[in-house]
Amino acid sequence: MRAQLLDADRPGDVVEVAEQLTYIKIDPTATIAPCEQTVLWSRIGWSYEPGQLQKAVEIDRLLFEYSGTFRPISLLPLMLPSMRRWPEREKTRQWLDANARFRADVLARLRAEGPLLTSDIPDTAQITRAPDGWTGTNQVPIMLDFLLRQGEVAVVGREGRHRRWDLAERVYPAHLPEYDDDEAARLLGERKLQAAGLARPHWYWTGVGKDSGEPAVVEGSPRKLRVDPDALAALDEDAGGRVAFLNPYDSLLFDRQRLTEVFGFEYVLEQFKPKAQRVYGYFAHPILLGDRFIGMLDAEVDRVRETLRVNAIHEFLPFEPEETEMVRAEVADLAEWLGVGVTGLG
Repeated sequence: MRAQLLDADRPGDVVEVAEQLTYIKIDPTATIAPCEQTVLWSRIGWSYEPGQLQKAVEIDRLLFEYSGTFRPISLLPLMLPSMRRWPEREKTRQWLDANARFRADVLARLRAEGPLLTSDIPDTAQITRAPDGWTGTNQVPIMLDFLLRQGEVAVVGREGRHRRWDLAERVYPAHLPEYDDDEAARLLGERKLQAAGLARPHWYWTGVGKDSGEPAVVEGSPRKLRVDPDALAALDEDAGGRVAFLNPYDSLLFDRQRLTEVFGFEYVLEQFKPKAQRVYGYFAHPILLGDRFIGMLDAEVDRVRETLRVNAIHEFLPFEPEETEMVRAEVADLAEWLGVGVTGLG
């Protein structure tokens, strides 16, 4: 919990959160608020304002957007070696090779006129990729995403949910530290383990290397786990726990196996389930109390009536009176942060 900044000792600002978590997921689903906003509120609390994130990204340049996340700029040097090797899939390389002129057109347009929205850049692709449910027929977003992954372009900001693009050389800091592939991977694995505290080594799911940190055995888990040695050293520095509502895309929830084996919490996102099959609600937020998952908050903001409507608070086990009071207080704090009233608490 301390590694994920969910203990009673709250962080002070957006950059501190991003540095520790290594990424803040971006997702527009806003039954309560978009993921990037609720992740930060659940850590920082009442003093967090959404404009602080925008300032850190677009003005201070202490965070950068990459692959649906905001990441601390300190992570960029560790990512650049793999970005320069990308793509590894032959099919993607073939598409880029076939669209070499299109790629040059996009880069030239940005160099001459950037920063630009995606809609400002014409589609001159020679070879097109069929829509796959995530992308449409316009090839510009695909090319920009690929160039982002290669470190050629960067997102300088957003207009609503629309990204504004420019050449990476005009966005990212100059004279960044240089690392070879092995050293970058090792340091990145250590950062990922510091963010998780305890993790199973897996290059994709966790980013934690098999030699990161120290080996750990957790009762009830058959897996080989790694633990952050700094987290072990600080075990006696326990600030206590608190209540937190976690966005369904919160990084703490990402590794479902770890949730089950370490926390005894079998989490299923019901967003894409038919309504009749949902148990807790379309976008219910897990409720964390200390180091225990105690229930699910099914709530949504009604902007017309300016209220946070609580449809249900699902209790995994009946709450103690003190737990009920703490959860209700957190709902009230959430509504105050959103600038709305509360209905449905009874």
